[in-house]
Amino acid sequence: MAEPEFTATGVRIDQRLRSLTRAGQVRINDGRLELLTSYGSEIDSAPVGTVRASRPWFAPEDRAQAEVNGKRYQLTLGDHDPAPGESGPPAARRFIEAVRRAAGRDG
Repeated sequence: MAEPEFTATGVRIDQRLRSLTRAGQVRINDGRLELLTSYGSEIDSAPVGTVRASRPWFAPEDRAQAEVNGKRYQLTLGDHDPAPGESGPPAARRFIEAVRRAAGRDG
């Protein structure tokens, strides 16, 4: 089995005002985006070419939105706090770039 193109653990996944999981997983593998609970159960999945990913305006660097099968999910992708005085990896930006790259929409 091939290595996943993108994996983030410890992801908070919300839909509207409802929290679906506070320690979920986001994975892009074999051309599919999967949103999983902390137990590995599938919340939603779709071919990555049909997924829209963006960063909400005025949101912290660790937040992203993903529209999967017509449903909008809010993702908080920071799985750990950076050391004091150091910036952490821009997880939301890496997620959005991974979705675009996997879908063939470089840019």
